[in-house]
Amino acid sequence: MSAPTRRPKVTEREARQVAEAAREQDWRKPSFAKELFLGRFRLDLVHPHPLPAAEDVRRGEAFLAVLRDFCETRIDGARIEREARIPDETITGLKELGALGMKIDPAYGGLGLTQLYYNRALALVGSASPAVGALLSAHQSIGVPQPLKLFGTQEQKDAFLPRLARTDLSAFLLTEPDVGSDPARLATTAVPDGDTYVLDGVKLWTTNGVVADLLVVMARVPASEGHHGGITAFVVEADAPGITVEHRNSFMGLRGLENGVTRFHGVRVPAGHRIGPEGAGLKIALTTLNTGRLSLPAACAGAAKWCLKIAREWSGEREQWGRPIGRHEAVSTKISFIAATAFALEAVVDLASQMADEDRNDIRIEAALAKLYGSEKAWLIADELVQIRGGRGYETADSLAARGERAVPAEQLLRDLRINRIFEGSTEIMHLLIAREAVDAHLSVAGDLIDPEKSLADKARAGARAGGFYARWLPGLVAGTGQLPGAYGEFGALAGHLRYVERTSRKLARSTFYAMSRWQGRMELKQAFLGRIVDIGAELFAMSAACVRAELLRTTSDHGPEAHRLADAFCRQARLRVDELFTRLWSNTDDLDRRVSDGVLAGRYTWLEAGIVDPSGEGPWIADATPGPSREENVHRRIP
Repeated sequence: MSAPTRRPKVTEREARQVAEAAREQDWRKPSFAKELFLGRFRLDLVHPHPLPAAEDVRRGEAFLAVLRDFCETRIDGARIEREARIPDETITGLKELGALGMKIDPAYGGLGLTQLYYNRALALVGSASPAVGALLSAHQSIGVPQPLKLFGTQEQKDAFLPRLARTDLSAFLLTEPDVGSDPARLATTAVPDGDTYVLDGVKLWTTNGVVADLLVVMARVPASEGHHGGITAFVVEADAPGITVEHRNSFMGLRGLENGVTRFHGVRVPAGHRIGPEGAGLKIALTTLNTGRLSLPAACAGAAKWCLKIAREWSGEREQWGRPIGRHEAVSTKISFIAATAFALEAVVDLASQMADEDRNDIRIEAALAKLYGSEKAWLIADELVQIRGGRGYETADSLAARGERAVPAEQLLRDLRINRIFEGSTEIMHLLIAREAVDAHLSVAGDLIDPEKSLADKARAGARAGGFYARWLPGLVAGTGQLPGAYGEFGALAGHLRYVERTSRKLARSTFYAMSRWQGRMELKQAFLGRIVDIGAELFAMSAACVRAELLRTTSDHGPEAHRLADAFCRQARLRVDELFTRLWSNTDDLDRRVSDGVLAGRYTWLEAGIVDPSGEGPWIADATPGPSREENVHRRIP
């Protein structure tokens, strides 16, 4: 039995309040996805497709050319998989290339790439080695550079960004052994002491933490005289006295990932290393992820493109029953799904990335949808590739090579991609996060009506606001452009799909409104329903992105007809999924599932577990994280 861990006791309501306080409350810019969930198809926000400036293209393409050569000659993905470690010389080479500073301004020694080209670079590196792609993404997308760029002081930028651009790796430390997506229970503390803070606590799954030079750490500052308190962000030197990397974690995939457990005991951090004010840590983290989340779907898009290449080459080579397997319908449908979805994933990432670069729109929902959709669809694509490859898909690349066949790491990719459905917000958490943003307009005008703690006066005022809002909003859901036969005619054969998106966005908004009217305050408990609402929105966003990208390619490249065919195939496949999701909004087994689950947790079905043995080892489900000095060897290593 482990010793009790000191951890804040919080109620469900308090946990929600912490998460709500960390949200960006205002919408100062338009949002295509937010409007989509409200039943307003604002095609003008994404079409014509935004394009990068000529100078950004020149610099981006020049770096991609150099990076491609590096990936082909100096990244040995098979070695990284075999040794479960990225060689020091590979990381050193990335530093020399400037890859650590892709998103850092040239004034600080970085390359100053746009979000679009940064994501294309990650897709390229990730195709060579997903572990190396994860290392670069963790360093720049959620590590120290991005929070400093958005919230750091000039002194902090001057001190740290030149290091981060060329020599120093960074990591982001939020998760704890008993804290995942519920930060209200964060136990790591930062106690003010003069002009320093003293950190104590344990952090889990610290990607890059084993090799990082600088850390961004989330810790709870106790409220006291002169100190607002709350969860706060700090830049911490990884070799500061009192820091111990106690363990390097091993995983199902991404075997080269330098991910560990980090303990802080009496670690002194200068007050000048605090990012933003006390209590702003979670808001900083969420704002950082608005664009930081795009790195993961970029890697997913790259993986999908690789799967398409292998599926094409293998399905044309392998013959069964007198013809290549790709000519059999059972396989050709899988190839079509891979090709069409790969096109859509790249369309979603490029559109969201360019929107982030233009900074005209609020893309917090678009980035979250890209992460959700990319991680789910890339996993399905990899699974289909393994199926197409058959037994060879299940066999390791080293084994294939040892018996004289091409070393195709399909099974490795399946393992590597699986974490993306959990990284940076699991699919289940992303559903809830996106759903909260999607219904923000409703809660802002009618939230007090369903809040049991609000007074009658508050409810009366909310009723008046809601009446005015819905009097204007609901009539707009009855009819729209999607019912006009000639609408969006410039898109040719794709126009019908855009009309479908417009009609369906209004249907989605009506369904959401009906659900809120029906369940009111219990709406937040209907997580399966909310998940389907979000999945419908994700499909509509992907359809929009695919059509807009296809139209861009029609006017700017030689691949217009092929792009239109891929977009058409994707939209037809997506429409089938959307129609099924709408059916399952109201015809499902959610209530029965909940009762069965309650029975399982209550132990009423333990008889079903008879006849097996459990190979699990001994030990607690969650490791003890009581603050104190470390008893473990420090496995932190610096890259020369």
